[in-house]
Order: sequence, then structure tokens, then C-alpha cells
Amino acid sequence: MTKSIETLTIVDDFMFGAVMSDPRLCRPLLELVLGVKIRRIEYPEPQKTIRERRGSKSIRLDVYVEDEAGTVYDVEIQTEQKKGLPKRMRYYQGLIDLHILEKGEDYTGLKKSFVIFICTYDPFGKGRWVYTFENRCREDTGIVLDDGAAKIVLNTKGRIGPISDGLKALLRYMDGSAPEGEYVKALDSAVALVRSDEKWRREYMVLNELLRENVRLGERRRSVAQARKFRDRFDTDELAEFCFVSPKLLRTILDTIDAHPDWDDEQVAEYVDFE
Repeated sequence: MTKSIETLTIVDDFMFGAVMSDPRLCRPLLELVLGVKIRRIEYPEPQKTIRERRGSKSIRLDVYVEDEAGTVYDVEIQTEQKKGLPKRMRYYQGLIDLHILEKGEDYTGLKKSFVIFICTYDPFGKGRWVYTFENRCREDTGIVLDDGAAKIVLNTKGRIGPISDGLKALLRYMDGSAPEGEYVKALDSAVALVRSDEKWRREYMVLNELLRENVRLGERRRSVAQARKFRDRFDTDELAEFCFVSPKLLRTILDTIDAHPDWDDEQVAEYVDFE
């Protein structure tokens, strides 16, 4: 069930993206995480969606910004403990790199990049506040590959490792504690503002409708995939029931598959009128 905007906190994707759309709040977060000063950041697109090619898995980035030196930062909130976080970060990094390079451009055009995941659980179970990953030589860990890519995982439930008081206050706030410090209190005020702002409320409603439509499309795509895969194993009525569609709609799906053999399941699902 979709949350109401009044119940959203800083670790909800929509709220995090909304608050971080203000560079006065996003830039200090990056500075706290990386321990560096950043003069200016730019937003190529708000909550950028990147897709490698039709039929591949798309990713909707929570916060995607660049600084004055061209360094790219992707910051994600992760509240559900799922398997495969390292490979998910690898996938994000790969798609970001493909997006950075124009078609035919040499790989030397790749920008320095940071993929940052803020987790409300400890994904590695070691109790650290921060886990930083760079490519190093296994035989000689003093040799860094220096490919310009780094992955950072922040753990809001950390207890080990030297981090600044500001970053600790930020992570504790993201874990549900009361805001402490000027910056975190500014974040908390921004959260309250988003909850009450009419523009953000409308955008949240539109986003939820898009997400519901994506769910519907996913269900239709599964019906198409099942119809395609099992068409020769069941009679029409059995297959229709298996695919959760009417026999008439099943016939339309199969006719569309036959008429467009080069279409994938998503294309068929988008073309067929399921209403």
C-alpha cells in the first residue's frame, strides 16, 4: 500500500530525491560522505532514469549530480535488505558509464564517479559506518587500479570506524533519531516543507500513478510471456485461466505475437488493449 506523503521520512526514495533537489542540501551531504569540499553541483536531470537498451532493466536514480570538475555522483537510499547489493551497485556503475560515453566516444571520456548507497541496515554485518570499495591488486594491495570509479556504502546502524560528527549525526537521523546539528536540522525542516508543499504533493500523486501503471504493465507482460511459452501445452480456456485473461483477450495476445514475431513481451503488452 502506498504511503501518504505525510508519513514519508528522509529515507523514502521520493522524499530523499525531493530534499536533495536543493543543491544547498545535496552538496553538504556529498561533502560529509567524501570529506572534501565541492564548489558547485549540477543536476543533469531530476531522479534520472537510465536504460541501456530496449528490453533491459532500467534504473531510476534517486540523486544524480555532477560537480564543477565533471565528477558524477549517484546517491541511493536502500531500506530493504535484499541479496545482491554488490552486483546491483556494479550494474548501476556500468549503466552510468555507458550513459556518460557518447556513441563511438573513446573510453578515456569516462568521468570520475561515485556510487553511494545509504543503507538503513548493515549489508556486510561488520558494524562499520562506512564501507568504501575501490579496485586494487589482490597480490599487492598497494596498487590501485585508478579507474576513477568508487563505491561507498553507508550504514545508518554503524558503530565502528572514525567518521566526522556531522556524518554520524546525519546517519543517526536517517536511522530515526532526532535531528542534531545545523545541517541535519535543515534537512528535517526540508522534509516538513515537502510534506506540506502543494507542488510536491501533486508530483507524489503523479509518481504513484506511474508506479501503479508500471505494476499493471508488469502483470500484462507476465501474461504475454506465459501465453507465448505455454500456448502449445494447454487448450484456449486452460491457457486463458493460467494467464489470468479472458479467452478473447488471449486470442488477441496470440494473434499479436504471430503478427509481430520480432516484438518482445513488453511491446506486445503495450500494444494489446487489456481493458
